[in-house]
Amino acid sequence: MILQRIPREIIFMVVLLAIVVSTTALSLLIANHTIPNMGNVKAVGVEVYWEYTCETNVTSIDWGYLEPGGTKNVTVYIRNNGNVPVMLAMSTDNWNPSFAFTYISVSWNRQNYVLAPNAVIETYISLSVASNITDITSFSFDLIITGTEYI
Repeated sequence: MILQRIPREIIFMVVLLAIVVSTTALSLLIANHTIPNMGNVKAVGVEVYWEYTCETNVTSIDWGYLEPGGTKNVTVYIRNNGNVPVMLAMSTDNWNPSFAFTYISVSWNRQNYVLAPNAVIETYISLSVASNITDITSFSFDLIITGTEYI
């Protein structure tokens, strides 16, 4: 069991490092916006709101109680505040406990979506818990939403 987890963790760390380096480089050219998610949600190049009219920034996402094998969804709205189209991407970081990502997954319906300048798009974020989850009674993580200039 341990031998199977080591390669996955190494791959995760390499991907995470690449995301951090890319995000850091892009942050020099793109505005940042941070939102806690029982941890932090970082929106780079875009802003995240609870409603289409973009009045209330998402300041936290509380997933509440989840059952093994369950899924919860939230709807948020992403706005491109820039003057160029951006391609949307989402990732996670800083899982607590650190192994929680092996049992809990986050997905959305906007990966690689190109968002026009000043446009707003309805977005669904889903959190799923594996039916075989063990040793986790609470969790937190950072959700990173990035809008990268699309050429």
